[in-house]
Amino acid sequence: MKELLEYIAKSLVDCPDDVYVTESESERALVLELHVNESDMGKVIGKQGRIAKSIRAVMKAAASRANKRVVVEIVQ
Repeated sequence: MKELLEYIAKSLVDCPDDVYVTESESERALVLELHVNESDMGKVIGKQGRIAKSIRAVMKAAASRANKRVVVEIVQ
């Protein structure tokens, strides 16, 4: 899961070296925190959050194949 999110984010941003994902497990779900450069936040979120919603949808579909729940948080 972590590698998939990194791959998607690195393909969207201008500074792919600044992209990293932290992973933590909660009771209900796997929490993935996506860290990007401040200048790339708009590219990852998109207009009205459309790209962020798409990323979350892809991650949700990938997690459902593994019978897991995933939460994607985008932070600076």
